Amino acid sequence: MKKIALGMIFAAASLMAADGATLYKKCVACHGVKAEKPALGKSEVIAGWDKAKLVEELKAYKAGTLNRNGMGAMMKGQMASFSDADIEAVSEYISTLK
Repeated sequence: MKKIALGMIFAAASLMAADGATLYKKCVACHGVKAEKPALGKSEVIAGWDKAKLVEELKAYKAGTLNRNGMGAMMKGQMASFSDADIEAVSEYISTLK
């Protein structure tokens, strides 16, 4: 019985886990499908960035402590609804784009 309960908990947690590809759909208009565009012609291309750098930058935008190329306010708004788990998931996904 304990194995069944643990299995159900694990399955529920997996279903609730953030999906980076789905979360990234919010970013596509500015950054491109493969993160190949400089957003609004201002940002760096983020394709090829490693996960740690992405997490650091996205958390800084969310906190309002980063304003790279004047994009701070816009990115703070974009990140407002993202949890730390969402940031981790979307960063993992972006890091796979080349």
